[in-house]
Amino acid sequence: MKSLDRYVLLQLLGATFATSLALTFTVWLTQSLRLFDYIINRGLPAEKFVIFAALLMPSFLTIVMPIATFVSVVFVYNKLATDNELIVMRSCGLSQLQIAKPALLLGVVVTLLMFLITLYVLPLSFRSFKDLQHDIRTNYSAVLLQEGIFTEIDDNVVIYVGQRTPGGQLLDVLVHDTREPANPITIMSEVSEITSGDSGPVLILYRGQRQQFDRSTHELSNLSFDRYALELADQGADEQRIWREPPERYLHEIFRPPQNFLDERHRGELLANGHQRLALPLYTPALVLLGVAPFLAGEFSRRGYWKRILAAVVVVALIQVQVLAVEDVVANDLALIPLVYAGLLLPNLLMIWLIFWAKPERWSGRRPQAVALDAAAK
Repeated sequence: MKSLDRYVLLQLLGATFATSLALTFTVWLTQSLRLFDYIINRGLPAEKFVIFAALLMPSFLTIVMPIATFVSVVFVYNKLATDNELIVMRSCGLSQLQIAKPALLLGVVVTLLMFLITLYVLPLSFRSFKDLQHDIRTNYSAVLLQEGIFTEIDDNVVIYVGQRTPGGQLLDVLVHDTREPANPITIMSEVSEITSGDSGPVLILYRGQRQQFDRSTHELSNLSFDRYALELADQGADEQRIWREPPERYLHEIFRPPQNFLDERHRGELLANGHQRLALPLYTPALVLLGVAPFLAGEFSRRGYWKRILAAVVVVALIQVQVLAVEDVVANDLALIPLVYAGLLLPNLLMIWLIFWAKPERWSGRRPQAVALDAAAK
């Protein structure tokens, strides 16, 4: 590698690392603030929070890294243009490809990292995240219950707490239990508390009523009680966790034939997610080319390149909107799968044409070296 390429590439790598770190920390902080209350006021173990927060990182990186790459390319090449280093490079006879080479190398590195994250790290972390979330809902139910809020312990149990006492008791509790769909249960209690049982947390309710509705006979039975124990752990929850959502699956698990009726029902979501994860890393080269385009495509400007940079930012924003929207569209109609790849192919081809093949009149019919020297002299 030439010393000039190494010089620019090192600047790009440093800027990309710093930008990725700053953006990731910002996004992570906004998502994690709501979890601090569970540690400070509700007793969730700190190690659970740390693991929870760490497992969120890969999902942030898939969005942050391409943006950070674009920002670093714009920053570094704008600095090169401001310091007249691009003029010197052109005056030395470097071609467009040679000037863009460090940015393209950066794009290759980030693209490979993105493939590693989307194809392996992301499903691994998301799978661990969902398992940990299930564990917290099962074993730390008391932590999740908040005053004046309907809290879902799992998909079938909802609990409302009117007030929590300093001693840990729950006042004015309402429980709706649909773990037996044919016989949903609603329980109201004046005072309750959560204790540990053999199979998980148990909600002990005092002085209340239990109503059970029989869907087959449409009859409602009512029972008054002084003490009632309700197990919050769903015995079938582990079996339900066997089916993995699309983000939890590795690529071979997404594209294999359906294994059960849930796979068949969510086939569109699975295929849309799989194609999106294959295409997502390939957006990085488009953002890299968009980053260098303001400085390599078009005439030399002594007034700066802010208008071109602004146009590139708008295009990047449109690409991000397309990335976020196309998965839902494709999930509803698998015939639109080519849209996933068209959205990344068109920006890449357009930027390649603008930078390397389009021959604008930026050199006014003269050799690039002569124009560069004239610009430097001015």
